[in-house]
Amino acid sequence: MKIRSVKFNFIMNFILTASSILFPLITAPYILRVLQAEGNGRVDFASSVMTCFMMFASLGIPTYGIRTCAKVRDDKEELSNTVQELMIINTVTMALTYTAFLVLVFLVPQFAEEKTLLFINSISMVLNVIGVTWFYNAIEQYAYITACSIAFKLASIILMFLLVRSPEDYVKYGAITVFAASGSYILNFWNLRKHIRFKKTRPYRFRVHLRPILVFFSMSAAINVYTNLDTAMLGIMKDKAEVGYYSAGIKIKNLLVSLTTSLGAVLLPRLSYYIEKGEQKAFQETVSKAFNFVLILGSAVTVYFIVMAQEALLLLGGDGYSASVTPMQILMPTVLLIGLSNITGMQILTPYGQENKVLVSIVGGAVLDFILNLALIPNYGASGAAFATLLAELLVLVVQCYYLRQLLKEIVRYIPFWKYIVAVGAGTVLMLAVKHWIQIPQLFSGTGTLQAFFELAVTAVVFFGGEGIALILVKEPFVREMLEKVLGRVFGKRTGGK
Repeated sequence: MKIRSVKFNFIMNFILTASSILFPLITAPYILRVLQAEGNGRVDFASSVMTCFMMFASLGIPTYGIRTCAKVRDDKEELSNTVQELMIINTVTMALTYTAFLVLVFLVPQFAEEKTLLFINSISMVLNVIGVTWFYNAIEQYAYITACSIAFKLASIILMFLLVRSPEDYVKYGAITVFAASGSYILNFWNLRKHIRFKKTRPYRFRVHLRPILVFFSMSAAINVYTNLDTAMLGIMKDKAEVGYYSAGIKIKNLLVSLTTSLGAVLLPRLSYYIEKGEQKAFQETVSKAFNFVLILGSAVTVYFIVMAQEALLLLGGDGYSASVTPMQILMPTVLLIGLSNITGMQILTPYGQENKVLVSIVGGAVLDFILNLALIPNYGASGAAFATLLAELLVLVVQCYYLRQLLKEIVRYIPFWKYIVAVGAGTVLMLAVKHWIQIPQLFSGTGTLQAFFELAVTAVVFFGGEGIALILVKEPFVREMLEKVLGRVFGKRTGGK
């Protein structure tokens, strides 16, 4: 099989991430207005509940499968056997989980109330077994992953505008989201025969996978506590409208996290491969660039959307989501924190086989998040859940940095933090000048939504443009290297490569 460069994989994954941001920007304003806070909250409640069941169904296979298959991808026979073993394990755990799901749907009143949505979402749990997205990530087939994802997203958008017309259509919307997320799984299974053999060539070795799978499962379980349980707890302790307000901020945060971690998403298989082959220098160079990327982009989007939270929510959801502004602003720093912990945990500790340390950090964050949710949600609702998530993500990063303190000392020495601060500061000053002094709403006529669009468009150009120019002026190494490569390619082509 052909393995592309990290640069190509990053471009493909960036396109995938960009599509994951662009499509919700197209659909979210429509869905938030049509379904309103309650309908949107019901869909998100069912989705968050099913995410917890899917976590048990897949155990830790999604992450473990990437690392393990990446290590043996040069040996087709061993790769085939590994994939078969993991799929069999996944089938068993899915069957057990689905049985528990059926029982709880009729025993828990809140679940029974949304049983139609839950059953629709459960289709994803079944199809996930044959989807084997972890395999395609392990062999770095990002062009295929991107093409499939965009195709099904386009189809889902068409279905959404055709079928979702009123608040009562929330069930249809739930079905469309399942189609968008899981439709490609059947295609994945069909194409799997091109990469592996399904013939058994040696006795299955399930036991060798069980311990690391359980460790990764524990990590996934803990992560889900403070990424999905807060939504479920809001739905149980408050009401569906409060879930809708919180979910609006979460949607924007998740999109930004996907963008910030877009480089890290392609690094796990490559870094696992480097470690397996003993290529330590290549490993450290790749990790350093990942830190630079996250610090530059993560700090920028965090500051920008804290300042422009009201306009972003007005554009996406209209006036009905003004209560989401404070929760969103509280959540925004987690974009940077998650971007950094994604590197320290998933791109450094995990490839080195130290997932136990990642688990400790995540469990600590999950416990803190659960306790704070219990204490804060009754009085502060969505804002309390947001604050609990922020502190949980901070604790996760601090614990991981403690474990990696020796390695990080070497890396931190070469990170020009002051240049990032100067660049973000310059962009912020320019943005605030445009936002408050020039008073953009007076320059454009139209509705509040149209004004919000123009404010976001103009301030984004000013902020990110100002930050980029500042980074160039202070000669930030990562940006300078990327700029030289781009200019080299452009002028090299114009001169015929001379």
